[in-house]
Amino acid sequence: MFFCLYIAQSIPSSFFATALQVMMREAHYSLATIGLLQLVKLPWVVKFLWSPMVDRHCLTGHDFVRFIVFSELVYAAFILLAGHINVADNIYLVLLMVTLSLVASATQDIATDALAILMHGGKDKSMVNSMQSMGSFGGALIGSGVLLLVLNHYGWHVVTPCLGVFVLLMLIPMVGQRKHLDVVKKDERQRAKLTDFALFFAQPGIWRQIGFLLLYYASIIGILSMMRPWLVDLGYTMKQIGVMSGIVGTSVAFCASFGTGFLMRRIGIYRSRLLFAVFILATTCYFLWLSWIVQPSTAMLYVGIVLLWSSYGMATIVVYTSAMECVRTGREGTDFTVQTVLTHFSGIIMASLSGSVAQHMGYHGLFATEVLIALVSLVYIILFFSKKHATTRHQ
Repeated sequence: MFFCLYIAQSIPSSFFATALQVMMREAHYSLATIGLLQLVKLPWVVKFLWSPMVDRHCLTGHDFVRFIVFSELVYAAFILLAGHINVADNIYLVLLMVTLSLVASATQDIATDALAILMHGGKDKSMVNSMQSMGSFGGALIGSGVLLLVLNHYGWHVVTPCLGVFVLLMLIPMVGQRKHLDVVKKDERQRAKLTDFALFFAQPGIWRQIGFLLLYYASIIGILSMMRPWLVDLGYTMKQIGVMSGIVGTSVAFCASFGTGFLMRRIGIYRSRLLFAVFILATTCYFLWLSWIVQPSTAMLYVGIVLLWSSYGMATIVVYTSAMECVRTGREGTDFTVQTVLTHFSGIIMASLSGSVAQHMGYHGLFATEVLIALVSLVYIILFFSKKHATTRHQ
């Protein structure tokens, strides 16, 4: 059920982000205009602003079903409308439809996250987060890869309406589980307030979690943001890069997310947080070593890509699971949303700074910087997340 809800968010957004770029460039739109596509992602960055409203009105399993179904219907409706508009003649209207569809998708995500937290406790949190991460990576693989080939063959007016229908079909597992959702009931005395997204930061000791969210996979994001330019500089073509990073990399992250859920269930969040921090540090060290080789072999690069995307998939599960453990009663959707937005914010900063570091210090300097950040993250975990504290939280 949760995998279907999460992949329903991911496939259309990945498809729109990639397909519209290609179609706009083929229609000879300026790069400045194409750059406006980044604005359609804005709803997912600011969704914390209306997350308390979702928490306030979703008190029972029936409320969650109604809210998610309504959000999904609106989501599908805007996708269907976008599919009936001629992109070449009405690009700004298409962008408006896509943006509004993502507002509905982000709202569905808030409710789905809150429902996942309420339905899963203890070790089960890692498994539902595996579904979330697999939905994200699987959606990116299909939406930005497979569907582009389908688009080239069938066209915008066929593929996009099919996406709208797909979104609706993903509701079927949830409708079939309505009896199991009846057990979900929140305390009405703990209803969220509209300012609760800001009050999250006023909790005692929450700074430790905020630091963790900002640091944990910042080094991986830094390398990911410069991976494609580096491969271009090494002489690889766009098609080769698409296979290496877009298909192989994303598939590895999908598989790593699945396996990590089972591993975390066995060893717990404390050992997982520490183990994967070491793995991330090892990955950054591998790329630093690669940068000193004049022309790394394709096999070496594939090893690096597997390490990089595995680290990203593993780290995502740890981050999401730790975020689930730091939510207040009645504010589950709000607090989880605020924490995921913090990780997106950290990723944006790292992606922006990585370009400047690579420009002025070269890839050696960039990868050395990422090694330092990964090391700081590992030391931070050792210092501020004791095993005793982690065990208490886990229980």
